[in-house]
Amino acid sequence: MPRHDINDLIAFLAVARERSFTRAAARLGVSQSALSHTVRALEERLGVRLLTRTTRSVAPTEAGQRLLQGVGPRLEEIEAELVALGELRDKPAGSIRITSGEHSAETILWPALANFLPRYPDIKVELTVDEALTDIVAERYDAGVRLGEQVAKDMIAVRIAPDFRMVVVGAPSYFKRRERPKQPQDLTEHTCINIRMRTHGNIYAWEFEKRGRAMKVRVDGQLVFNSGALRIKAVMAGLGLGYVPEDRVRAQLAKGQLIQVLDDWCAPFPGYHLYYPSRRQSSPAFALLVQALRYRG
Repeated sequence: MPRHDINDLIAFLAVARERSFTRAAARLGVSQSALSHTVRALEERLGVRLLTRTTRSVAPTEAGQRLLQGVGPRLEEIEAELVALGELRDKPAGSIRITSGEHSAETILWPALANFLPRYPDIKVELTVDEALTDIVAERYDAGVRLGEQVAKDMIAVRIAPDFRMVVVGAPSYFKRRERPKQPQDLTEHTCINIRMRTHGNIYAWEFEKRGRAMKVRVDGQLVFNSGALRIKAVMAGLGLGYVPEDRVRAQLAKGQLIQVLDDWCAPFPGYHLYYPSRRQSSPAFALLVQALRYRG
């Protein structure tokens, strides 16, 4: 394939992804008029319109969408290979993008990164905290962090943490006026801090298990949060019972600031895993970060 065809394809892909000649031109470092001329020349050679242009928007045609889906991933693989080759030097370098939930970001990734990054000053990490089950391939992340049971089968998964539990806790001030629940069903008679799931927007049903018997309980209360930190603050204030990661409240439990209930119903969840596409060519920088995160317990 002639070199200008490859360059024209790169120009088209930039416009198709950005849905804007202005943003694509800025990304490629060329003028908007030159970029428009390049895409028109490609359309003329192929004999088919690739983009629908209006005064307000730019969108791929059916042919353009087919070219975007068919050629885009292949050019990305070529770019990844070139980046990997460029990083084969004495000092590992490069940028790594990771998406993670709040709990794993604060308790696992941040402590590891604080120790890892000073040793490798040429490696950059972008960490996005998002509870949604992000499509890391479509969003162009290098890796994601989720519970083991949430990782798709076609991904490579590396355990980075042990199993952990969600526990039910309340403040001593709350239990001064309310009896402690003895069964999960008792929670329906209590004021609870609800959890809004960012993945699908629903209220989360608290999950319990004992001797192989699984149960979900939908609770009620005055507060709903999608933040673990705010749930703990609300529980500490005596505003209701909370369902929180055990490791986040160990200190408060040890000091008597919180009281744990239904302990025998709180079974462990599969621990967090770092996951990434099986076809990904691992760069030296990424391989080092995986090794630094790998759980060895």
